[in-house]
Amino acid sequence: MDVDSHLVNVTENIIVEEIKKNRKNKGNSWFSENWRAIFSELMSTFSLLFFGCMTCIPIDGVPINPPLYGTIGFGLIVLMNIQTFGHISGAHMNPTVTLAAIIWGNMSIALGIAYFVAQCAGAVMGYGILMILSPIDMSSGICTTQPHVKHTVYQALGIEILLTVALVLINCSVWDPVNKDKGESLSIKFGLTIAALSIAGGPMTGASMNPVRSFAPAIWTNTWNSHWVYWAGPFLGGTLAVIFYKFVWLRTERVIEPEFSWTGSRNCHELV
Repeated sequence: MDVDSHLVNVTENIIVEEIKKNRKNKGNSWFSENWRAIFSELMSTFSLLFFGCMTCIPIDGVPINPPLYGTIGFGLIVLMNIQTFGHISGAHMNPTVTLAAIIWGNMSIALGIAYFVAQCAGAVMGYGILMILSPIDMSSGICTTQPHVKHTVYQALGIEILLTVALVLINCSVWDPVNKDKGESLSIKFGLTIAALSIAGGPMTGASMNPVRSFAPAIWTNTWNSHWVYWAGPFLGGTLAVIFYKFVWLRTERVIEPEFSWTGSRNCHELV
């Protein structure tokens, strides 16, 4: 009986210590698990605005950059960022994609808020440092997104909604469990998608599809012409796209729906 009692006491002590250890680690688990992803979002969005808007700086001796110069440039920068940061944070670089990931169930609300703050900070820092390093004065509105002069504000809103719908549907197709084994060359696919949508919508609205992409140049150059369009359009388009995909195209009978919660893990296969 003494041996049995000793074994019971040892077992109880081990269980108690394990519970204490888990409680202690639980307090730091969210930050320790997610700080790299949050920092990755800051860096990837910084890169998007710094290098992407660099392609919009006029070339010496050329009054207007070639029409496809900036659009292809942004697509290639997205490609680079997804290849660099995609496995860490998903390389969203875009609050619209982050909101779509929350609605889809790939990430928690708390992490989504942290992503949003990091994206705003990274975008503002990226464009601000570019202004410092640029050989010309960018305060005239270089790399800002504004509706075409012949567009009404609601036409511009409609274009931004539809462009973002197309972008988020691509993300949803990547998140779809049916395509979980088809993740090769995602950086190329998304880089070309951004380039294509920018070519299509660039002359009309600037093809933002990303609130912080428009916010950073606006705040540094004080250019707020119809700026609300570049928040309402992407958020509305992204939300409609992910809801449509989940309830129309997603084969729910073969998918276990992830939990929608304030805390939880992230899926690192989502982007822009």
